[in-house]
Amino acid sequence: MTPARFAVALPAGQWSTDPAVVNAHRWDRSGWQPAGRPIGVAFAREVTDVQAVLRAASAARVAVTVRGAGTGLAGGAAASAGSVVLDLSGMNRIRELSVTDAVAVVEPGVITADLDRAAREVGLCYAPDPASAAISTIGGNIATNAGGLSCAKYGVTRESVLGLDVVLADGERISTGRRTVKGVAGYDLTGLFVGSEGTLGVVVGATVRLRPAPRSTVILAAFFDTFAEAAEAVTALGVAGIVVAVAELLDGRTVRAVDAATGSDLASAGEVFLLVQTDGSGAGEEADAVEGILAERARRVRRSVDEATAEALLAARRSALPALERLGRVLIEDIAVPRGRMAQAAARIVEIGAATGVDIFTLAHAADGNLHPIIVVDPADPAIPERAWHAAEQIFATALDLGGTVTGEHGVGVLKRRWLATELGSRSHDLQLRLRQVFDPAGILNPGRAI
Repeated sequence: MTPARFAVALPAGQWSTDPAVVNAHRWDRSGWQPAGRPIGVAFAREVTDVQAVLRAASAARVAVTVRGAGTGLAGGAAASAGSVVLDLSGMNRIRELSVTDAVAVVEPGVITADLDRAAREVGLCYAPDPASAAISTIGGNIATNAGGLSCAKYGVTRESVLGLDVVLADGERISTGRRTVKGVAGYDLTGLFVGSEGTLGVVVGATVRLRPAPRSTVILAAFFDTFAEAAEAVTALGVAGIVVAVAELLDGRTVRAVDAATGSDLASAGEVFLLVQTDGSGAGEEADAVEGILAERARRVRRSVDEATAEALLAARRSALPALERLGRVLIEDIAVPRGRMAQAAARIVEIGAATGVDIFTLAHAADGNLHPIIVVDPADPAIPERAWHAAEQIFATALDLGGTVTGEHGVGVLKRRWLATELGSRSHDLQLRLRQVFDPAGILNPGRAI
């Protein structure tokens, strides 16, 4: 098949084979670079554009790589050789924002933070908040069931998606779900599409749930001598029945990297940094309870007294990844374990780093046991060193040994497929493969990804 078929199927200016354009759409933030090149990039502006591309691809058995902002961290948007990249970033309209129903109807290319900003203008908010919220799209968040800092209280993306408009592999458009919070008619196809990484259909619209914007927030920072003490403190908050909005944990190596990058002096207050946020009408009362529990265990606790103090405390967490990127090329891993086993996972990660000679820095969404062991390698290396892959595999094995998962929020993509069958078990894995074939019998949607 020649690329001309796609040029004819789309309006003028929405198909490109320009090498510079193609190269800019070849990979995502994971750093994984597949061999070969896609044949071109289709820029969708309307649902009919998506339908036209999928009909042409289905007829010719050409693979389609679905792409939003390319912020994924598991290789899900890295385009394989001979595929067509379907870029949805131009479908970026907020179609409706209803205060009465507390919902928004959006296209997949809407930037996550833009939706939240629009909702806050009318007293609401969009709760999912992945670290990439300023640049990631709603469609990409839906594809990976993205998480973020406030998952422990508000849930991951799936908890905020009420209904979807989806174009299937053959170009047919379907709608799933509804705009009501309740609804149990039929199988939950909406929940099935969320997190399917573009392998079952292409999301072209979403009805998402909005929530009241918090009336107030309080931020506390606590410093500990060990990761285990900090993890135990987070567990104690949960045992006490306190549902915090945010609980972010940085290990000692990350704290020192932040100090080096920003000129801060966090390490003098403690080896490990924990940031906790409470929100809502009872934020102050909850913060009092949190402060009491942390004070019994931490070396030091700081509390925000005004917006400037809060921003200063948040700055340390926000600076973590940029600080590590200054040290080299980063591979951001993503595991989750039962909250009570988080300290065990962190200790094992330290052992893995020592045994393999790989630099590993650990951040955690501590309230839900989601750890991000970040491997830093020499950027001068043309390929990721084998020892780094070996360390990553041991990290995945650790997650499974502790009753966890190899991906808490980034998705399987390409990089974790070899571990998926181990986690799911052969029967469950086979069932999911057959389910994928029902939706995409020709296998054109994101082949080699997810399942």
